Amino acid sequence: MELKGEIVDIIYKNETNSYTIATIETEEEYTTVVGYLPFVNVGDTINVIGNYVEHRDYGLQFKVETFEKIMPDTPEALEKYLASGNIKGIGELTAKKITKTFGEETINILRYDYEKLEQIRGISKKKAKEISESFIENWEVWQIVGFLERFGIGAEYAKKVYDKYGVNAIEQIEANPYILIEVARGVDFKQIDKMALKLGIEYNDEKRIKSGIKYGLIIATYNGNCCVLKENLIEFVVKLLQVSIEDIENSLISLKVEEEIVVEERNEDCWVYLQSFYVTEQSVARRLVLLDSNDNVKKIKKIDKELKIIEEDSDIILSEKQVEAIKAVNDHNVTIITGGPGTGKTTIIKTIIDLYNKQKCKTVLCAPTGRAAKKMTETTGVEASTLHRLLEIGKIDNDATYTKKLKTEYAGAPIDADVIVVDEMSMVDLFLMSYLLGCIYKGTKLVLVGDSDQLASVGPGSVLEDIISSKIITTIKLDQIFRQAAKSKIVVNAHRVNKGEGFLTKEEMSFNMDEDFFYIRENSQEKALKEVISLCTGRLEEYGNYDFFKNIQVITPTKKGMLGTRELNKHLQEALNPPDKFKDEKKRGNTILRVGDRVMQIKNNYDIYWEKEIVNENNEEVKETGSGIFNGEIGTIENIDSSDKTVQVMFDDDKVAWYEPSELEQLEHSYAITIHKAQGSEFDVVIMVIPPSSPILLTRNLLYTGITRAKKLLVMIGNDNVIGYMIKNVDSKKRNTGLEYRIKELDD
Repeated sequence: MELKGEIVDIIYKNETNSYTIATIETEEEYTTVVGYLPFVNVGDTINVIGNYVEHRDYGLQFKVETFEKIMPDTPEALEKYLASGNIKGIGELTAKKITKTFGEETINILRYDYEKLEQIRGISKKKAKEISESFIENWEVWQIVGFLERFGIGAEYAKKVYDKYGVNAIEQIEANPYILIEVARGVDFKQIDKMALKLGIEYNDEKRIKSGIKYGLIIATYNGNCCVLKENLIEFVVKLLQVSIEDIENSLISLKVEEEIVVEERNEDCWVYLQSFYVTEQSVARRLVLLDSNDNVKKIKKIDKELKIIEEDSDIILSEKQVEAIKAVNDHNVTIITGGPGTGKTTIIKTIIDLYNKQKCKTVLCAPTGRAAKKMTETTGVEASTLHRLLEIGKIDNDATYTKKLKTEYAGAPIDADVIVVDEMSMVDLFLMSYLLGCIYKGTKLVLVGDSDQLASVGPGSVLEDIISSKIITTIKLDQIFRQAAKSKIVVNAHRVNKGEGFLTKEEMSFNMDEDFFYIRENSQEKALKEVISLCTGRLEEYGNYDFFKNIQVITPTKKGMLGTRELNKHLQEALNPPDKFKDEKKRGNTILRVGDRVMQIKNNYDIYWEKEIVNENNEEVKETGSGIFNGEIGTIENIDSSDKTVQVMFDDDKVAWYEPSELEQLEHSYAITIHKAQGSEFDVVIMVIPPSSPILLTRNLLYTGITRAKKLLVMIGNDNVIGYMIKNVDSKKRNTGLEYRIKELDD
């Protein structure tokens, strides 16, 4: 069934996925329509296809399957549309003047002859051009929405397609639908392939096969790989496209000639790379080896004497291994320091700071995430920055990796430092490492600190592991647990898990060990959920002055199921921050954001504005401002403005940011977060739930990473079978990378 009408009211719109409930006025009546309607506003005329359904609470509604926008076809309707606020630079009065002046020719004037708009008083040449550009953009996006919708591709990609391909987007897509793979990341290749075949692309068309190859390489990067074995790639493409191996081989040659891929013989295997990944690996290896081989201009000559003075001043006694690590930093330009909890990494960093500051050298501390940087600041007493902020990384196209535009083209701000210390190196991916090395002056010392047994980076590569494995860059592995740390059951159990051993038994514990690790055995997920809620709502008060919103974090391996983050967040919000007539809230799909909620930023937003109250050198309270909130930062909703629908969040480092409705998809509740999201952070109290889950999640390094998130108290809820499986399940899924090989090759 088909309806055509004008949108007279939008009752509800999900800012995340554009699910909309609206009222349209047809020639006969007013009708409520429901469905996914992106880019529609009051005043738009739309043609919808679907069926009437009976809602048990709201009665008869028209459920939209597909839709298209229709340009208003009368001067009156067009005036209403122009006055709706959709077109930049046009209000009600200007809309009336334009339609009165040009009548039925208004659309042609706006699209093709905008200079005539200058006839209207108040419209300058510049404003006329802005109005035309805004109108054309809206027009073209409409067309793209309708075009993509016909092939089952979400309208959320329409604006992105327009931004990349402009007014000729549809023509370009019709000529080669596979270009959408490079724009609409995450779109199902089979959808695009189906669309291409409908448009007449042949099965063995080279465009189709090349796109299938690139798609296979892209999919591999989602799992952290930088390259794929040629034989595996060919097998994947054969299954995907049902084409011959000979055709695939020919397309591989073409892509290689066009410099979109690199095929490399290495260690008796043949590997295939997207060009950008290959170039970035080369760049990281070359810059790393070059930095390390430069003259050691920051070397301290009387290092033993200087260390002794620092030990006396700081009232500490460094272990032999710690002294070895510090001397390694002094003797080399690039040094890796790796080790688990309680092995003295923080003491080494503090000593390095003191040592080089005394030599009038500037030391810069940084980490991959905001929380990791905050932890570094707290443990060293010296301000640490995120790598993104330090490198002044602006908005970088996340899809650049998959096109000929290389991420390595990014030219960051050179770092003014004599010594750079990077913590939580296991979280640094290939591209972030490339940016970092591209911003370091020759002669600067680089100290990479991390725990190679933790989870690998979310992004591609296994940078820390590869550099260590190359054995070219000096690496100090700390394996001694210090006496104070050895009293902690958290620390001892973390190391036991890392060795493949079970938790401490009562017989193995010493009488003076801290009671900081509790294991609640529970097979029932319903009972486990009750345990979590009980622990979060006051039960832990007898162990310390712990308040959920200040000290406690729930972590879990998975998002799904009763004990995944989605369900845990619903139950914890209900228990810890229930509805209250004095608390404003905003519904976003199935999620309710409420004043007082704990939330996490889940993607990098380089543009969002923030303010922060600080005390300057004159002991005056001043306001610091900036932009950028990054993936993993946690905060609390302080205010929801019902008039302009903005949401105000104060983050844990006291930054205050305001979110527009369109930006709310970047926030998730963080009463419970995944262990992956917790990496790089520490919390006073961690409640770790381990439900039965996919074997790919139940790994030793995930369990180890979770345990090491707790500073003062860890409560683990699970059962022996699942946890025993995790301890034995060494994650053998080594990522396909070539960085180790390239570093070794450069050293030969």
